[in-house]
Amino acid sequence: MTKKLLPLLVLAALSATSHAATPPDTLVVAQGLDDIVSLDPAEANELSSIQTVPSLYQRLVQPDRDNPEKVNPVLAESWKADPAAKTLTVTLKHDAKFASGNPLRPEDVIFSYKRAVTMNKSPAFILNVLGWQPDNIDSLLKRVDEHTLELHWTADVSPAVALNILSTPIASIVDEKLVTPNVKGDDFGNAWLKLHSAGSGAFKMRVYQPHQAIVLDANPSSPGGAPKLKNIIIKNVSDPASRRLLIQQGDADVARDLGADQIAALQGQKGVEVLSIPSAEQNYLVFNAGNSANPLLNNPAFWEAARWLVDYEGITRDLLKGQYFIHQSFLPVGLPGALEDNPFKFDPEKAKAILAKAGIKDAHFTLDVENKPPFITLAQSMQASFAQGGVKVDLLPAAGSQVYARVRAKQHQAAIRLWIPDYFDAHSNASAFVYNDGKASTVAGLNGWKIPELSQQTLAAVAEPDAAKRMDLYKKMQETLQHNSPYVFVDQGKTQIVVRDNVKGYQQGLNADMVWYDRVTK
Repeated sequence: MTKKLLPLLVLAALSATSHAATPPDTLVVAQGLDDIVSLDPAEANELSSIQTVPSLYQRLVQPDRDNPEKVNPVLAESWKADPAAKTLTVTLKHDAKFASGNPLRPEDVIFSYKRAVTMNKSPAFILNVLGWQPDNIDSLLKRVDEHTLELHWTADVSPAVALNILSTPIASIVDEKLVTPNVKGDDFGNAWLKLHSAGSGAFKMRVYQPHQAIVLDANPSSPGGAPKLKNIIIKNVSDPASRRLLIQQGDADVARDLGADQIAALQGQKGVEVLSIPSAEQNYLVFNAGNSANPLLNNPAFWEAARWLVDYEGITRDLLKGQYFIHQSFLPVGLPGALEDNPFKFDPEKAKAILAKAGIKDAHFTLDVENKPPFITLAQSMQASFAQGGVKVDLLPAAGSQVYARVRAKQHQAAIRLWIPDYFDAHSNASAFVYNDGKASTVAGLNGWKIPELSQQTLAAVAEPDAAKRMDLYKKMQETLQHNSPYVFVDQGKTQIVVRDNVKGYQQGLNADMVWYDRVTK
Protein backbone atom coordinates (compact mmCIF):
# COMPACT_ATOMS: atom_id res chain seq x y z
CA MET A 1 0.00 0.00 0.00
CA THR A 2 1.41 3.37 -0.97
CA LYS A 3 0.86 6.56 0.93
CA LYS A 4 -1.61 7.85 -1.66
CA LEU A 5 -3.90 4.91 -0.85
CA LEU A 6 -4.10 5.71 2.83
CA PRO A 7 -7.46 7.06 4.05
CA LEU A 8 -7.95 10.81 3.81
CA LEU A 9 -8.18 11.10 7.60
CA VAL A 10 -4.73 9.53 7.91
CA LEU A 11 -3.24 11.70 5.20
CA ALA A 12 -4.54 14.78 6.95
CA ALA A 13 -2.92 13.71 10.21
CA LEU A 14 0.34 12.67 8.57
CA SER A 15 0.69 15.92 6.69
CA ALA A 16 -0.29 18.27 9.51
CA THR A 17 2.52 20.72 10.10
CA SER A 18 1.37 23.74 12.02
CA HIS A 19 -1.50 24.57 14.36
CA ALA A 20 -3.98 22.22 12.67
CA ALA A 21 -6.33 21.12 15.45
CA THR A 22 -6.95 17.38 15.41
CA PRO A 23 -10.50 16.18 14.65
CA PRO A 24 -12.76 16.25 17.75
CA ASP A 25 -13.67 12.55 17.48
CA THR A 26 -10.10 11.36 16.76
CA LEU A 27 -7.09 10.91 19.01
CA VAL A 28 -3.78 11.51 17.25
CA VAL A 29 -0.78 9.88 18.93
CA ALA A 30 2.79 10.70 17.89
CA GLN A 31 5.38 8.06 18.68
CA GLY A 32 8.00 5.85 17.10
CA LEU A 33 6.66 2.68 15.46
CA ASP A 34 9.83 1.37 13.86
CA ASP A 35 10.20 -1.38 16.47
CA ILE A 36 7.03 -3.19 15.39
CA VAL A 37 7.56 -6.63 13.89
CA SER A 38 3.93 -7.74 13.99
CA LEU A 39 0.52 -6.85 15.41
CA ASP A 40 -0.47 -10.52 15.60
CA PRO A 41 -0.97 -11.01 19.36
CA ALA A 42 0.75 -14.39 19.13
CA GLU A 43 3.88 -12.68 17.80
CA ALA A 44 3.77 -9.11 19.11
CA ASN A 45 6.52 -8.65 21.66
CA GLU A 46 7.88 -5.15 21.04
CA LEU A 47 7.00 -2.07 23.04
CA SER A 48 4.88 -0.33 20.40
CA SER A 49 3.02 -3.50 19.43
CA ILE A 50 2.39 -4.49 23.05
CA GLN A 51 0.95 -1.00 23.63
CA THR A 52 -1.38 -1.39 20.63
CA VAL A 53 -2.62 -4.98 20.96
CA PRO A 54 -4.84 -4.31 24.05
CA SER A 55 -6.92 -1.83 22.04
CA LEU A 56 -7.65 -4.55 19.46
CA TYR A 57 -7.91 -7.74 21.51
CA GLN A 58 -9.17 -8.98 24.84
CA ARG A 59 -8.24 -11.96 26.98
CA LEU A 60 -10.30 -14.26 29.16
CA VAL A 61 -8.97 -12.35 32.16
CA GLN A 62 -6.96 -9.16 32.43
CA PRO A 63 -5.26 -7.20 35.22
CA ASP A 64 -7.35 -4.68 37.10
CA ARG A 65 -6.52 -1.17 35.86
CA ASP A 66 -6.06 0.23 39.34
CA ASN A 67 -4.63 -2.83 41.09
CA PRO A 68 -2.77 -5.04 38.58
CA GLU A 69 -2.11 -7.75 41.16
CA LYS A 70 -5.85 -8.47 40.87
CA VAL A 71 -7.13 -10.39 37.84
CA ASN A 72 -10.58 -9.51 36.49
CA PRO A 73 -12.83 -11.50 34.12
CA VAL A 74 -13.16 -9.96 30.65
CA LEU A 75 -14.25 -12.53 28.05
CA ALA A 76 -14.69 -15.07 30.81
CA GLU A 77 -17.89 -14.92 32.82
CA SER A 78 -16.45 -17.10 35.58
CA TRP A 79 -14.02 -19.92 36.22
CA LYS A 80 -13.52 -22.80 38.60
CA ALA A 81 -10.04 -23.98 39.52
CA ASP A 82 -8.99 -27.52 40.40
CA PRO A 83 -5.38 -27.28 41.68
CA ALA A 84 -4.96 -31.03 42.02
CA ALA A 85 -6.05 -31.68 38.43
CA LYS A 86 -4.25 -28.54 37.18
CA THR A 87 -7.42 -27.42 35.46
CA LEU A 88 -9.48 -24.28 34.95
CA THR A 89 -13.07 -24.71 33.84
CA VAL A 90 -14.02 -21.43 32.18
CA THR A 91 -17.49 -20.17 31.33
CA LEU A 92 -17.49 -17.55 28.58
CA LYS A 93 -19.70 -14.49 28.49
CA HIS A 94 -22.79 -15.57 26.59
CA ASP A 95 -23.29 -12.34 24.64
CA ALA A 96 -19.65 -11.57 23.83
CA LYS A 97 -18.90 -10.85 20.18
CA PHE A 98 -15.87 -10.02 18.09
CA ALA A 99 -15.69 -6.79 16.10
CA SER A 100 -16.71 -8.85 13.04
CA GLY A 101 -20.01 -9.69 14.69
CA ASN A 102 -19.07 -13.34 15.16
CA PRO A 103 -19.99 -14.67 18.61
CA LEU A 104 -17.25 -15.74 21.02
CA ARG A 105 -16.98 -19.55 21.20
CA PRO A 106 -14.79 -22.03 23.08
CA GLU A 107 -13.35 -22.91 19.66
CA ASP A 108 -11.95 -19.37 19.37
CA VAL A 109 -10.13 -19.70 22.68
CA ILE A 110 -8.72 -23.09 21.74
CA PHE A 111 -7.65 -21.81 18.30
CA SER A 112 -5.97 -18.76 19.86
CA TYR A 113 -3.93 -20.73 22.36
CA LYS A 114 -3.08 -23.51 19.92
CA ARG A 115 -1.81 -21.12 17.24
CA ALA A 116 0.26 -19.14 19.76
CA VAL A 117 1.97 -22.27 21.09
CA THR A 118 2.37 -24.01 17.74
CA MET A 119 3.81 -21.01 15.88
CA ASN A 120 6.27 -20.61 18.75
CA LYS A 121 6.99 -16.94 18.06
CA SER A 122 9.02 -14.78 20.42
CA PRO A 123 6.47 -14.47 23.29
CA ALA A 124 5.46 -18.16 23.22
CA PHE A 125 7.72 -18.89 26.20
CA ILE A 126 5.07 -17.21 28.39
CA LEU A 127 2.55 -19.96 27.60
CA ASN A 128 5.30 -22.59 27.75
CA VAL A 129 5.42 -21.88 31.51
CA LEU A 130 2.17 -23.88 31.74
CA GLY A 131 3.87 -26.83 30.10
CA TRP A 132 2.05 -26.05 26.86
CA GLN A 133 4.09 -27.23 23.87
CA PRO A 134 3.26 -27.83 20.19
CA ASP A 135 3.20 -31.60 20.74
CA ASN A 136 0.74 -31.59 23.65
CA ILE A 137 -1.43 -28.49 23.30
CA ASP A 138 -4.28 -30.31 21.51
CA SER A 139 -4.77 -32.66 24.47
CA LEU A 140 -4.85 -29.87 27.05
CA LEU A 141 -7.69 -27.73 25.68
CA LYS A 142 -11.22 -29.14 25.67
CA ARG A 143 -14.60 -27.75 24.63
CA VAL A 144 -17.30 -28.72 27.15
CA ASP A 145 -20.31 -27.00 25.60
CA GLU A 146 -21.10 -23.89 23.56
CA HIS A 147 -20.06 -21.57 26.39
CA THR A 148 -17.62 -23.65 28.44
CA LEU A 149 -14.14 -25.07 28.07
CA GLU A 150 -11.51 -26.79 30.18
CA LEU A 151 -7.91 -25.61 30.24
CA HIS A 152 -5.35 -28.09 31.56
CA TRP A 153 -1.67 -27.58 32.24
CA THR A 154 1.18 -29.96 33.00
CA ALA A 155 3.65 -27.69 34.78
CA ASP A 156 3.82 -27.43 38.54
CA VAL A 157 2.17 -24.02 38.89
CA SER A 158 -0.83 -22.85 40.87
CA PRO A 159 -4.15 -21.71 39.33
CA ALA A 160 -3.26 -18.16 40.40
CA VAL A 161 -0.07 -18.23 38.33
CA ALA A 162 -1.99 -19.83 35.44
CA LEU A 163 -4.51 -16.99 35.51
CA ASN A 164 -1.72 -14.43 35.55
CA ILE A 165 -0.21 -16.06 32.47
CA LEU A 166 -3.60 -16.06 30.71
CA SER A 167 -3.86 -12.32 31.40
CA THR A 168 -0.95 -11.55 29.05
CA PRO A 169 -1.15 -10.20 25.46
CA ILE A 170 -0.14 -13.52 23.88
CA ALA A 171 -3.24 -15.03 25.49
CA SER A 172 -5.46 -12.63 23.51
CA ILE A 173 -8.45 -14.31 21.88
CA VAL A 174 -8.74 -14.07 18.10
CA ASP A 175 -11.77 -14.67 15.89
CA GLU A 176 -11.18 -18.08 14.30
CA LYS A 177 -13.95 -17.65 11.71
CA LEU A 178 -12.42 -14.38 10.48
CA VAL A 179 -8.82 -15.61 10.50
CA THR A 180 -9.32 -19.03 8.89
CA PRO A 181 -10.02 -17.80 5.32
CA ASN A 182 -6.77 -15.84 5.53
CA VAL A 183 -4.55 -18.76 6.53
CA LYS A 184 -1.66 -19.42 4.17
CA GLY A 185 -0.25 -22.92 4.41
CA ASP A 186 0.49 -23.67 8.05
CA ASP A 187 0.86 -20.03 9.19
CA PHE A 188 -2.40 -19.92 11.24
CA GLY A 189 -3.15 -16.58 9.58
CA ASN A 190 0.03 -14.99 10.93
CA ALA A 191 0.92 -13.11 7.73
CA TRP A 192 -2.58 -11.61 7.59
CA LEU A 193 -2.73 -10.74 11.28
CA LYS A 194 0.54 -8.82 11.11
CA LEU A 195 -1.45 -6.06 9.36
CA HIS A 196 -5.09 -6.76 10.28
CA SER A 197 -7.08 -7.39 13.45
CA ALA A 198 -9.55 -10.08 14.48
CA GLY A 199 -10.35 -9.22 18.06
CA SER A 200 -13.05 -7.98 20.41
CA GLY A 201 -11.24 -4.96 21.83
CA ALA A 202 -12.54 -1.40 22.06
CA PHE A 203 -11.09 -0.70 18.62
CA LYS A 204 -10.58 -2.54 15.34
CA MET A 205 -7.94 -2.05 12.69
CA ARG A 206 -8.78 0.16 9.75
CA VAL A 207 -5.27 0.16 8.33
CA TYR A 208 -1.71 -0.41 9.43
CA GLN A 209 0.98 0.96 7.17
CA PRO A 210 4.37 -0.10 8.62
CA HIS A 211 6.64 2.81 9.45
CA GLN A 212 3.81 5.28 8.77
CA ALA A 213 0.65 4.90 10.84
CA ILE A 214 -1.81 2.66 12.64
CA VAL A 215 -5.45 3.70 12.25
CA LEU A 216 -8.06 2.26 14.61
CA ASP A 217 -11.83 2.60 14.44
CA ALA A 218 -14.19 2.27 17.39
CA ASN A 219 -15.74 -1.13 18.01
CA PRO A 220 -19.14 -0.23 19.53
CA SER A 221 -19.95 -3.90 20.24
CA SER A 222 -16.85 -4.59 22.35
CA PRO A 223 -17.69 -6.69 25.42
CA GLY A 224 -15.88 -4.06 27.50
CA GLY A 225 -18.12 -1.29 26.18
CA ALA A 226 -17.84 1.16 23.32
CA PRO A 227 -14.95 3.66 23.45
CA LYS A 228 -15.60 7.38 23.81
CA LEU A 229 -13.82 8.40 20.60
CA LYS A 230 -14.43 7.15 17.06
CA ASN A 231 -10.84 6.88 15.86
CA ILE A 232 -7.22 6.65 16.94
CA ILE A 233 -4.35 7.52 14.61
CA ILE A 234 -0.92 6.46 15.86
CA LYS A 235 1.62 8.26 13.68
CA ASN A 236 5.17 7.08 13.28
CA VAL A 237 7.28 10.14 14.08
CA SER A 238 10.84 8.89 14.37
CA ASP A 239 12.41 12.11 15.62
CA PRO A 240 11.64 13.03 19.27
CA ALA A 241 12.10 16.73 18.48
CA SER A 242 9.40 16.45 15.81
CA ARG A 243 7.07 14.75 18.30
CA ARG A 244 7.62 17.63 20.68
CA LEU A 245 6.76 20.13 17.95
CA LEU A 246 3.58 18.26 16.99
CA ILE A 247 2.24 18.11 20.54
CA GLN A 248 3.23 21.70 21.27
CA GLN A 249 1.44 23.00 18.17
CA GLY A 250 -1.67 20.90 18.70
CA ASP A 251 -1.11 18.66 15.67
CA ALA A 252 -0.99 15.64 18.02
CA ASP A 253 -3.05 14.92 21.13
CA VAL A 254 -0.55 12.54 22.75
CA ALA A 255 3.22 12.26 22.39
CA ARG A 256 5.25 9.27 23.54
CA ASP A 257 8.93 8.40 23.71
CA LEU A 258 10.16 11.94 24.18
CA GLY A 259 13.71 12.40 25.33
CA ALA A 260 14.64 14.11 28.56
CA ASP A 261 15.41 17.38 26.76
CA GLN A 262 12.02 17.44 25.02
CA ILE A 263 10.19 16.74 28.28
CA ALA A 264 12.10 19.48 30.07
CA ALA A 265 11.21 21.96 27.32
CA LEU A 266 7.49 21.11 27.58
CA GLN A 267 7.21 21.31 31.37
CA GLY A 268 4.94 24.24 32.23
CA GLN A 269 4.09 25.02 28.59
CA LYS A 270 0.59 26.31 27.90
CA GLY A 271 -1.78 23.79 26.33
CA VAL A 272 0.07 20.63 27.31
CA GLU A 273 0.39 18.43 30.38
CA VAL A 274 3.27 16.10 31.21
CA LEU A 275 2.10 12.86 32.84
CA SER A 276 4.66 10.96 34.89
CA ILE A 277 3.55 7.35 35.33
CA PRO A 278 5.33 4.60 37.31
CA SER A 279 6.67 1.96 34.96
CA ALA A 280 8.06 -1.55 35.28
CA GLU A 281 10.27 -0.88 32.25
CA GLN A 282 13.92 -1.77 32.77
CA ASN A 283 16.99 -1.24 30.60
CA TYR A 284 19.85 -3.70 30.72
CA LEU A 285 23.07 -4.58 28.92
CA VAL A 286 23.38 -8.22 27.92
CA PHE A 287 26.28 -10.22 26.53
CA ASN A 288 25.55 -13.08 24.15
CA ALA A 289 27.37 -15.91 25.93
CA GLY A 290 26.59 -18.20 23.01
CA ASN A 291 28.43 -16.10 20.44
CA SER A 292 31.71 -17.98 19.96
CA ALA A 293 33.16 -15.24 17.75
CA ASN A 294 34.11 -13.34 20.91
CA PRO A 295 35.17 -15.57 23.86
CA LEU A 296 34.95 -12.64 26.29
CA LEU A 297 31.17 -12.74 26.11
CA ASN A 298 31.06 -15.98 28.13
CA ASN A 299 33.69 -14.95 30.69
CA PRO A 300 32.29 -14.24 34.19
CA ALA A 301 35.29 -12.01 34.97
CA PHE A 302 34.39 -9.83 32.00
CA TRP A 303 30.78 -9.68 33.19
CA GLU A 304 31.99 -8.62 36.63
CA ALA A 305 34.21 -5.89 35.23
CA ALA A 306 31.35 -4.60 33.06
CA ARG A 307 29.26 -3.91 36.16
CA TRP A 308 31.85 -1.34 37.26
CA LEU A 309 32.07 0.31 33.84
CA VAL A 310 28.53 1.67 33.63
CA ASP A 311 28.06 5.27 34.75
CA TYR A 312 24.72 4.67 36.44
CA GLU A 313 24.54 8.11 38.06
CA GLY A 314 25.55 9.93 34.91
CA ILE A 315 22.97 8.05 32.84
CA THR A 316 19.98 8.45 35.14
CA ARG A 317 20.66 11.88 36.63
CA ASP A 318 22.50 13.80 33.92
CA LEU A 319 21.55 12.22 30.60
CA LEU A 320 18.03 10.94 31.24
CA LYS A 321 17.28 13.71 33.75
CA GLY A 322 15.18 11.72 36.17
CA GLN A 323 13.13 9.78 33.61
CA TYR A 324 14.83 6.67 35.02
CA PHE A 325 16.29 5.68 38.38
CA ILE A 326 19.12 3.24 39.15
CA HIS A 327 17.87 -0.30 39.63
CA GLN A 328 20.19 -3.32 39.48
CA SER A 329 18.04 -6.44 39.81
CA PHE A 330 15.77 -8.31 37.43
CA LEU A 331 12.52 -7.65 39.32
CA PRO A 332 11.32 -4.05 38.98
CA VAL A 333 10.31 -1.96 41.96
CA GLY A 334 6.54 -2.33 42.27
CA LEU A 335 6.54 -6.08 41.68
CA PRO A 336 6.32 -8.29 44.77
CA GLY A 337 9.75 -9.58 45.82
CA ALA A 338 11.85 -6.91 44.09
CA LEU A 339 15.37 -6.46 45.47
CA GLU A 340 16.10 -2.74 45.77
CA ASP A 341 19.78 -2.53 46.74
CA ASN A 342 22.22 -1.26 44.09
CA PRO A 343 25.73 -2.56 44.86
CA PHE A 344 27.54 -1.27 41.75
CA LYS A 345 28.82 2.15 40.71
CA PHE A 346 31.15 3.51 38.04
CA ASP A 347 34.69 2.52 39.04
CA PRO A 348 36.99 2.01 36.01
CA GLU A 349 40.06 1.32 38.17
CA LYS A 350 38.27 -1.55 39.89
CA ALA A 351 37.20 -2.88 36.50
CA LYS A 352 40.80 -2.70 35.21
CA ALA A 353 41.97 -4.69 38.22
CA ILE A 354 39.37 -7.39 37.59
CA LEU A 355 40.34 -7.63 33.92
CA ALA A 356 44.07 -7.75 34.75
CA LYS A 357 43.59 -10.48 37.35
CA ALA A 358 41.69 -12.54 34.78
CA GLY A 359 44.39 -11.97 32.16
CA ILE A 360 42.00 -10.18 29.83
CA LYS A 361 43.69 -7.83 27.36
CA ASP A 362 42.42 -5.83 24.40
CA ALA A 363 38.83 -6.30 25.48
CA HIS A 364 36.25 -5.29 22.90
CA PHE A 365 32.73 -6.06 21.69
CA THR A 366 30.04 -4.80 19.32
CA LEU A 367 26.86 -3.40 20.82
CA ASP A 368 23.50 -3.61 19.04
CA VAL A 369 21.22 -0.74 20.01
CA GLU A 370 18.02 0.91 18.85
CA ASN A 371 18.78 4.29 17.34
CA LYS A 372 16.40 6.21 19.58
CA PRO A 373 16.29 7.39 23.20
CA PRO A 374 16.85 6.13 25.79
CA PHE A 375 18.76 3.24 24.18
CA ILE A 376 21.19 5.20 22.05
CA THR A 377 21.81 7.50 25.03
CA LEU A 378 22.80 4.53 27.18
CA ALA A 379 24.95 3.10 24.41
CA GLN A 380 26.91 6.29 23.85
CA SER A 381 27.46 6.67 27.59
CA MET A 382 28.69 3.06 27.83
CA GLN A 383 31.00 3.47 24.87
CA ALA A 384 32.69 6.35 26.70
CA SER A 385 32.69 4.79 30.19
CA PHE A 386 33.92 1.36 29.04
CA ALA A 387 36.77 3.10 27.20
CA GLN A 388 37.95 4.45 30.56
CA GLY A 389 38.32 0.85 31.67
CA GLY A 390 40.24 -0.10 28.54
CA VAL A 391 37.30 -1.83 26.82
CA LYS A 392 36.48 -0.84 23.24
CA VAL A 393 32.79 -0.78 22.33
CA ASP A 394 31.68 -0.51 18.69
CA LEU A 395 28.08 0.66 18.40
CA LEU A 396 25.73 -0.91 15.85
CA PRO A 397 22.69 1.42 15.88
CA ALA A 398 19.62 0.35 13.91
CA ALA A 399 15.84 0.52 13.85
CA GLY A 400 14.14 -1.36 16.65
CA SER A 401 12.81 -4.11 14.37
CA GLN A 402 16.34 -4.77 13.09
CA VAL A 403 17.76 -5.02 16.61
CA TYR A 404 14.96 -7.38 17.65
CA ALA A 405 15.63 -9.55 14.59
CA ARG A 406 19.38 -9.77 15.24
CA VAL A 407 18.88 -10.66 18.92
CA ARG A 408 16.25 -13.27 18.09
CA ALA A 409 18.61 -14.75 15.51
CA LYS A 410 21.38 -14.73 18.17
CA GLN A 411 23.66 -12.76 15.86
CA HIS A 412 24.60 -10.05 18.37
CA GLN A 413 27.65 -9.86 20.63
CA ALA A 414 25.99 -7.54 23.12
CA ALA A 415 22.83 -5.47 23.14
CA ILE A 416 21.01 -2.87 25.16
CA ARG A 417 17.53 -4.18 25.73
CA LEU A 418 14.31 -3.20 27.41
CA TRP A 419 12.24 -5.57 29.52
CA ILE A 420 8.79 -5.23 31.02
CA PRO A 421 7.05 -8.05 32.92
CA ASP A 422 4.42 -9.93 30.97
CA TYR A 423 2.23 -10.41 34.06
CA PHE A 424 2.25 -9.41 37.70
CA ASP A 425 4.17 -12.26 39.19
CA ALA A 426 7.89 -12.62 39.91
CA HIS A 427 7.96 -15.67 37.68
CA SER A 428 7.33 -13.46 34.67
CA ASN A 429 10.85 -12.02 34.85
CA ALA A 430 12.48 -15.07 36.43
CA SER A 431 11.24 -17.29 33.60
CA ALA A 432 12.88 -14.89 31.13
CA PHE A 433 16.21 -14.11 32.78
CA VAL A 434 16.84 -17.21 34.93
CA TYR A 435 15.47 -20.04 32.80
CA ASN A 436 16.89 -21.72 29.72
CA ASP A 437 15.61 -25.13 28.67
CA GLY A 438 17.33 -24.91 25.30
CA LYS A 439 13.99 -24.59 23.47
CA ALA A 440 12.07 -21.51 24.60
CA SER A 441 13.05 -18.04 23.42
CA THR A 442 13.75 -16.69 26.90
CA VAL A 443 16.27 -13.90 27.42
CA ALA A 444 18.71 -16.46 28.83
CA GLY A 445 18.11 -18.72 25.84
CA LEU A 446 18.56 -15.98 23.25
CA ASN A 447 21.86 -15.08 24.89
CA GLY A 448 23.24 -18.61 25.10
CA TRP A 449 23.47 -18.69 28.91
CA LYS A 450 23.44 -22.34 29.98
CA ILE A 451 22.12 -22.52 33.52
CA PRO A 452 20.54 -25.91 34.38
CA GLU A 453 20.81 -25.35 38.14
CA LEU A 454 19.25 -21.89 38.03
CA SER A 455 16.57 -23.16 35.67
CA GLN A 456 15.63 -25.78 38.26
CA GLN A 457 15.55 -23.08 40.95
CA THR A 458 13.16 -21.09 38.79
CA LEU A 459 10.82 -24.07 38.48
CA ALA A 460 11.04 -24.68 42.22
CA ALA A 461 10.15 -21.05 42.98
CA VAL A 462 7.04 -20.98 40.81
CA ALA A 463 5.85 -24.26 42.37
CA GLU A 464 6.45 -23.12 45.98
CA PRO A 465 3.03 -22.79 47.72
CA ASP A 466 4.34 -20.76 50.68
CA ALA A 467 4.37 -17.08 49.64
CA ALA A 468 7.16 -16.04 52.01
CA LYS A 469 9.42 -18.93 50.99
CA ARG A 470 8.69 -18.19 47.37
CA MET A 471 9.72 -14.54 47.69
CA ASP A 472 12.90 -15.62 49.45
CA LEU A 473 13.79 -17.85 46.50
CA TYR A 474 13.36 -14.93 44.11
CA LYS A 475 15.49 -12.72 46.34
CA LYS A 476 18.34 -15.25 46.20
CA MET A 477 18.05 -15.53 42.42
CA GLN A 478 18.21 -11.76 42.09
CA GLU A 479 21.35 -11.64 44.23
CA THR A 480 22.95 -14.36 42.09
CA LEU A 481 22.20 -12.58 38.83
CA GLN A 482 23.31 -9.24 40.21
CA HIS A 483 26.82 -10.57 40.73
CA ASN A 484 27.28 -13.37 38.21
CA SER A 485 25.35 -13.31 34.96
CA PRO A 486 25.71 -11.88 31.44
CA TYR A 487 23.25 -9.13 32.39
CA VAL A 488 24.06 -5.67 33.68
CA PHE A 489 20.81 -4.18 34.96
CA VAL A 490 21.01 -0.40 34.66
CA ASP A 491 17.79 1.43 35.44
CA GLN A 492 14.01 1.44 35.75
CA GLY A 493 11.75 3.92 34.05
CA LYS A 494 9.14 6.48 34.85
CA THR A 495 6.98 6.73 31.76
CA GLN A 496 6.44 10.34 30.75
CA ILE A 497 3.61 11.00 28.32
CA VAL A 498 2.68 14.45 27.06
CA VAL A 499 -1.00 15.16 26.32
CA ARG A 500 -2.89 18.23 25.19
CA ASP A 501 -4.78 19.74 28.10
CA ASN A 502 -8.17 18.96 26.51
CA VAL A 503 -7.41 15.21 26.56
CA LYS A 504 -9.11 13.53 29.52
CA GLY A 505 -9.45 9.92 30.66
CA TYR A 506 -6.12 8.60 29.41
CA GLN A 507 -4.85 5.81 31.64
CA GLN A 508 -1.62 3.81 31.68
CA GLY A 509 -0.31 1.29 34.16
CA LEU A 510 2.97 -0.09 35.39
CA ASN A 511 3.28 -2.62 32.58
CA ALA A 512 3.72 -2.12 28.81
CA ASP A 513 0.34 -3.54 27.79
CA MET A 514 -1.52 -1.39 30.31
CA VAL A 515 -2.34 1.38 27.84
CA TRP A 516 -6.01 2.28 27.65
CA TYR A 517 -7.55 4.62 25.10
CA ASP A 518 -11.20 3.56 25.44
CA ARG A 519 -12.15 6.14 28.10
CA VAL A 520 -10.34 9.05 26.46
CA THR A 521 -12.37 12.16 25.61
CA LYS A 522 -11.41 15.51 24.10
